Amino acid sequence: MTTQTDIPSAETGGERRSWLREHSELGVCVLMLGLGVLVLTDALTMDVDIAQRGPVGPKTVPVVVGAGLLVIAALLAVDVLRGGRGQAEGGEDIDLSEPADWRTVLLLAGVFLGAAVLIEPLGFPVAGALLFWGAAYALGSRRIDRDPLIAAGLSLVTYTVFNNLLGVPLPGGPLMGVL
Repeated sequence: MTTQTDIPSAETGGERRSWLREHSELGVCVLMLGLGVLVLTDALTMDVDIAQRGPVGPKTVPVVVGAGLLVIAALLAVDVLRGGRGQAEGGEDIDLSEPADWRTVLLLAGVFLGAAVLIEPLGFPVAGALLFWGAAYALGSRRIDRDPLIAAGLSLVTYTVFNNLLGVPLPGGPLMGVL
């Protein structure tokens, strides 16, 4: 004979889902914790003997960022568990009743992945121009007479600033012999 305590109730699952829904910000805490651990692990296992020129080396900023992520994740978790809640978006130009625009999100993700794949064989100026043009298209601009020119100019300026002024080498691609 079974008693009522032997049968799992639907209320227990419902209460658990309700608690998780009320504390959904803990997911952000877990994400920040994982990212902090990843950054710290990479920073502390980095081989920097050649690049070390003083007390502040290439490990310093990643260690500070990773530790900051861990501290913020812990503080946010404590706040959420004590009942803290983030405020709902109250932007005047945002309609919260509308669903997410997944077409735009997927187009942007495709443009970023395409640029990442094309940067090595085509170089930054071409891949960057395709990235800027594709992002403008995904976000709604349909001016095909103007957008490619702006994207190419922006890409060349970005390449020049990073490569020549800041000393960050970017792949030039086959057009660098021409330019």
